[in-house]
Amino acid sequence: MRKTKSSKRIKKTVAILYRPSTKLAIDKAHELAEWLEEQGATVHSAPGQNLGRGIKSVQTKDLEHLDLVVVLGGDGTYLGAVRMLGDHSIPVLGVNMGSLGFLTETRLEDLFNTVIAALSGKMEFRARSMLSVVVRRKGRIRYQGLALNDCVIERGSITHLINMEIHSEKHMVGIVKADALIIATPTGSTAYNLAAGGPILHPEARAIVVTPVCPHALTTRPVIFPDDQKLVFKMIQTDKKAILTVDGARVGDLTLDDEVTIVRSPVDHITIRKHSHNFFQLLREKLKFGERN
Repeated sequence: MRKTKSSKRIKKTVAILYRPSTKLAIDKAHELAEWLEEQGATVHSAPGQNLGRGIKSVQTKDLEHLDLVVVLGGDGTYLGAVRMLGDHSIPVLGVNMGSLGFLTETRLEDLFNTVIAALSGKMEFRARSMLSVVVRRKGRIRYQGLALNDCVIERGSITHLINMEIHSEKHMVGIVKADALIIATPTGSTAYNLAAGGPILHPEARAIVVTPVCPHALTTRPVIFPDDQKLVFKMIQTDKKAILTVDGARVGDLTLDDEVTIVRSPVDHITIRKHSHNFFQLLREKLKFGERN
């Protein structure tokens, strides 16, 4: 891996987040932090992570001052960075140290060159839509957060299905009995949604897809909604609980008293790609899309 020395001092602020279970990710994060400081950048670690003496963990008040977040890991680590940023649209560069790497597209051997290019504005900055998720119990907000990939409502017990009423704006869509419901963004359409038989959406499509997992009725199929519509989900006719997860993180249980409202967030996520990036090429590389057996 060849390091590039910038001809100018980098007066930027960078946060680094690494996969804590991978020694190589930890080592490269320390190496990157040291190198960035040598170039004149201000470096922060992610909360709960350590990049060496003198490097402070990023605080909420620091987020708006970040110029770049570098993620060393897989897609799960990348989603951790999304949770850390909340409603701050800070560009995120994902370096693939996992298996699939839909979100972490940069190769490890290109790390230093790509960081320099990103900080110099020589990469492509793409906006990806996110979901705003709000849970209300008897009118009071119990949870609110953002999802880059998906929100999943799944059964809390293996002995029963969820029984969910779905509304789009003021219109009743239907009642779905299934193991789970996946509400995915275009970015998340290649994750759990795809594994459950949902459609692949182009990442720049203005849509939200709702996909049932193992539905009770054969006629229950995925539905694609325009992303300017408000979707409301409410459990009916059960004394059992369901589980709500947002981007793979469990956020709590749902009961009959809860109502889940999902809309497109006014805040977009900013991802970094090469100018030569091609979504369909990525599908062929990662999923072998369109190949014959």
